[in-house]
Amino acid sequence: MDPALLELLRRVDTPSVCNAIEVAQGRRGFDAFTRGTMLCSAPGEPAVVGYAATARISALRPPTEDPATIRTRRMAYYRMMAEAPQPSVAVIEDVDFPDCVGAYWGEINTTVHKGFGMAGALTNGVMRDLGDLAPGFPVVAGSIGPSHGFVHVLENAVPVTIFGLRVAPGELVHADRHGAVVVPPEVIPRLAGAIARMQATEKLVLGPARAPGFDFAAFEAAWSAFEAART
Repeated sequence: MDPALLELLRRVDTPSVCNAIEVAQGRRGFDAFTRGTMLCSAPGEPAVVGYAATARISALRPPTEDPATIRTRRMAYYRMMAEAPQPSVAVIEDVDFPDCVGAYWGEINTTVHKGFGMAGALTNGVMRDLGDLAPGFPVVAGSIGPSHGFVHVLENAVPVTIFGLRVAPGELVHADRHGAVVVPPEVIPRLAGAIARMQATEKLVLGPARAPGFDFAAFEAAWSAFEAART
């Protein structure tokens, strides 16, 4: 990814990316985003941006496979994360959802994945160790809980679903305290320009609304200009 685009995407929030995608596409209706309320471990840190490295986990019950098979898959998981093209994001579907009990993301796993150079994690599952998670590695999760349960990896490098959002391996993800989106690949070359256009359009309303003496007449004029310019 172009370093300038990456830095820009880390500075803007996920709703802005949603809007910019519609600007780039020239129409409304973009729907590759999460549904429902998610939790972010570090809402004050930059957005999580990167290509998805995916897996599916479970924690409600002990695994039924033999320990050697479980360990082999676990090591394959960590190798995949360590070797994922950067910038990368761990996107983990907990198949126990909505009854997730196993906190896969805690002090150890966030520190390990950050050490691999990953940008953060997106999951419909559980996080814990708040206050001790690796700094600079935000986790956007479905819930908070105290235990890891019987957490184990089921599948690596498969399409996953997080709060209604389908994410395939290698897709570009943008996530923050609002949730997450998958950026369509054809939009990526136009995304920086679309963000700039969207921000300029919003200023047509925000500028007058923040100015002294703002009233309905000023709003009506500003909104007319905004409607004419927006997607």
